Amino acid sequence: MTRSDVYEDGTRQDGAPRRSGPPEEGRPEGARAAEGGDGDGRPRGGRARRALRWSATTLAVLILGTAGAGYLYYDHLNDNLVRGERSSGDSKAERSAPNAAGQTPLNILLIGSDSRASDANVALGGGKANRGNPPLGDVQMLIHLAADRKSAAVVSIPRDTRVDIPRCTDPDTGTTYPETNDIINTSLARGGPGCTLATWENLTGVYVDHWMTIDFAGVVRMADAVGGVEVCVRQNVWDRPLPGVPGGSGLKLRAGTTKVEGVQALQWLRTRHAWGSDILRTRAQRMYMNSMIRTLRGQNVFTDTGRLTDLAEAATKSLQVSEEIGSVKKLYDLGMQLRTVPPERITMTTLPTVQDPQNANHLLPAGDDAEQVWALLRDDVPFDDKGGKGARSGTGGAGKSSREERTADPSAPDDEIGVLVRNATRSATEAPVTGRASAIAEELTEQGFTRAAPDTSAAGAEERTVVRYPADDLKGDAQRVAESLGVPMSSVRRSADVSGVTVVVGADWREGGTYREPEPPKAGDLPDDADAIGADEKGACMDVYAPYRW
Repeated sequence: MTRSDVYEDGTRQDGAPRRSGPPEEGRPEGARAAEGGDGDGRPRGGRARRALRWSATTLAVLILGTAGAGYLYYDHLNDNLVRGERSSGDSKAERSAPNAAGQTPLNILLIGSDSRASDANVALGGGKANRGNPPLGDVQMLIHLAADRKSAAVVSIPRDTRVDIPRCTDPDTGTTYPETNDIINTSLARGGPGCTLATWENLTGVYVDHWMTIDFAGVVRMADAVGGVEVCVRQNVWDRPLPGVPGGSGLKLRAGTTKVEGVQALQWLRTRHAWGSDILRTRAQRMYMNSMIRTLRGQNVFTDTGRLTDLAEAATKSLQVSEEIGSVKKLYDLGMQLRTVPPERITMTTLPTVQDPQNANHLLPAGDDAEQVWALLRDDVPFDDKGGKGARSGTGGAGKSSREERTADPSAPDDEIGVLVRNATRSATEAPVTGRASAIAEELTEQGFTRAAPDTSAAGAEERTVVRYPADDLKGDAQRVAESLGVPMSSVRRSADVSGVTVVVGADWREGGTYREPEPPKAGDLPDDADAIGADEKGACMDVYAPYRW
C-alpha cells in the first residue's frame, strides 16, 4: 500500500473502515467523525533601499511565509529558491480577459506538503516509515487578487475532498499518471505541484498563475523568522493520542490567547483531532494567517536590516515556487501587487462541502454552494461587499456579443460547419444527464447545422458550457454555433484538445435546448457554509472538541 493509501497511524484513505473515534459528546455541531492521526549577502545600494520599501503585508506571507523579502543578498537569495514547472497536468482553464483598464486577476495556489524527504521533516512530522514515499498536499489554498487590486479572496479545500484529478506527468521523473477520482491531497504525489495546480484549474475553471509550496521545516523556519503569531482557544487544548485514536499534533495550550512560533506554530496548523474535523482545521489555519497579516503590519521589520535579512533567508529557504516567479525580483514585483490590499478587504473562506456517500471520512464539493464560490472567482467579483454598490473588477460577465462585433473571421454556412457535441454534465455531486449530447446535436440540426453529431465517448465533467475550436480559421464557425445556442462569446475558446468545433455541454446546462447564462454573482454573495473570515477580524478563538480538553 502506498503513502497515498495510508495515514501515518496506519488507517486507510481508500474507503476501508477506520478505528472508531472518540465519543461524540462535546463535539462541535456539524463536525464530522474524527479521523486518523496527523502524525496529519551584502546589501547592494539601490537594491537594499528597494528592500526597505518591501511590504510585510504580501498575501504570500500571510499564508505560507513571505514570498521573498527583498533584494538583500540578491544572488544568494536566488540560489536559495527551488523552482518547478507551473502545470504538469491536462487543463483547459484560460486566463481571464482584461477589464476596461487592461487589468487581470492574479491567482496563486499555496500548498503545504507533508514531505518526509529530510531528517528535519521526519523529526517534525513523524512517519519515518513513509520517508521515501511521495508527499501529500495536506494544506491547499487559492489566493485570488482582484484585477483592480482592491480586494483579495482566499479559498481553502479540505485535504480529504474527493475531486477529479487530471492526467499528469511528473516533470522530474517523466512518470505519467492517468486521470483519476481521488481526494485532492493525493494530486501532489501524481506529478508535483503542477498536477495540484491543474486539478484546481479543472475543478474551478479558474486559471492559476503560480504555485508556492512549503514543508514542515519551512513552516517552522518562517514562524521563527516572523517572531510568533497570536492564536486563541476557548478551552485548554491538548491534541494527543486517545484510546482508539492514535496520532495528534501535540499542540498543548491553555485557554485564551497565546503567541505561537516554531514547532508550536506547526502544531497549530496541523491540529485536526482537537478541533473535531478537517473542515474546522482549515478555519484554524485561516485564523493563523489572518493573525500573521496583523502581526507583520504591526512590526517595523523593514527599518531593521538584520531582521529583514532573517526574513529573506527564511523565505527563500522555505519556499518552492513555479518557474514564472522563480527569482527574488519577480517575487518582489508580485509582492508589490499584493501589498495594496488592506486587511479589511481580504476574505478567507473554505470550500462548501458535503459528506462523501462513498466514504464517510471523505468530502465532496457542495454542488451549487461550491459553484457559487467558483463563480465569484471566475467573474472576479469581490467576496465582500465593502467596495460599494455593484463593486466588481470587470473581467467577468462579458456576455453576448453581436455577430458584427465578434466576427474577426466570418463563419462558413451553417450546413457546412462540422460540430461535435460532448456531454460533460457530470458534476461532483450529480451524475451526467443521459442523452444531453444527442439532444443538443438534434437542436443544432434543426437550426440548420446538419453536420452536428453527438460525441459517443465517455461523458466528462465541466462546470460551465463552452464551445471549443482547434485553430483560428474555425473561430468564426465556433462563434456562430455558440450564438445559435445562446452560449456567450466569453465561453468560446481555442483548445488543442479538440479536432473541430466542439460544444461541451456542462453541468450548468442540464436541460432545455437553449443555454441560459447564469445570473452574474454579486459582491459578497457567499454561501453561509463558506465560513468567511475577514483578515481584520480580531479576537476569533477556536472551540476545542471535548475529549481533547485538559
